[in-house]
Amino acid sequence: MDNNLRHNKTDKVDAYRLALIQFNAPQKLRTPQSKQYHELQNASRYYEELTRALIVNKNQLHRNLQSTFPQLENVLSKPAGRIYWTIVSLFPHAQYVLNHNENQVFQSLLDISGIGRQRAHYLTARLYALARQAYPYDTKDSIIVRAIQRNISNLLSLSTERESTVNYMEKLSKQVNARSLTIYESIPGIAKITAVRLVAELGDLRRFDTSTQIDAFVGIDPGRYQSGEKDSRLGITKHGNHLARKILYRTITQMETVKATQPCHITDYYDKKKRSSNSRGYKKIAIASVHKLIRTMFALIKHDQLYDYNVATHNQRL
Repeated sequence: MDNNLRHNKTDKVDAYRLALIQFNAPQKLRTPQSKQYHELQNASRYYEELTRALIVNKNQLHRNLQSTFPQLENVLSKPAGRIYWTIVSLFPHAQYVLNHNENQVFQSLLDISGIGRQRAHYLTARLYALARQAYPYDTKDSIIVRAIQRNISNLLSLSTERESTVNYMEKLSKQVNARSLTIYESIPGIAKITAVRLVAELGDLRRFDTSTQIDAFVGIDPGRYQSGEKDSRLGITKHGNHLARKILYRTITQMETVKATQPCHITDYYDKKKRSSNSRGYKKIAIASVHKLIRTMFALIKHDQLYDYNVATHNQRL
């Protein structure tokens, strides 16, 4: 089928042979997907942009806090989220804590949605202890404080917009293919956000004839090198939909985190390969698991079935 086409060169010979394919081996025409799938993909790409912007602002916030109040990152177990960002916006510099009495700090914390009285008392004591440890390089009047507050404003706005985008994708997914969304969510390790993004990036899997075609669509099909009598296999091609490939790869990690409570034949395969091979890298094993995940998703969509661990372990091609 490839008619001696080469991946690494796109010269006139390749262009000519590409044109000949449609005459010598006409391709099957397919019904195009509805425009709702295109809108879903647009929303998924927008979600990706918002995620990257969040990461940039989180890194900037971390860097800026190092010269005003680095200990503040220890006030909560996880230095992220709306509550943490709101606390940082109130106390971007250690002196902001020390210039107020405990009752003022307590009332400021109590006004934050999600913080009760007991937690507000704990956080007040925690803030004072951290502020007394701090030796800020920049003063409380430094422009760095303004930069921190700008970071916080961006983070809160981006977080809200990202949640709104997920809801929009979920609404569209239910309109265009609600059953696929339900099937994806039945697979252990796949929650709402991952499910809607899989629908957005993969589209309707029923338009593919085999799971191997889906492998090629996301770029995890093996590459080949041919030269004279030499014919060897390379790593994955990495052609096709790179976002779908990234989502599927991360899904394997998500499956590993919930395997204790939500068993899956794919994590069983992943763990077995890790135990039996000392030389193969984890990435290769993860890609092999992605192959298995794609076969599972394709079979479930094709037969309109929800995931069942007992069925999957009985029939490993699922």
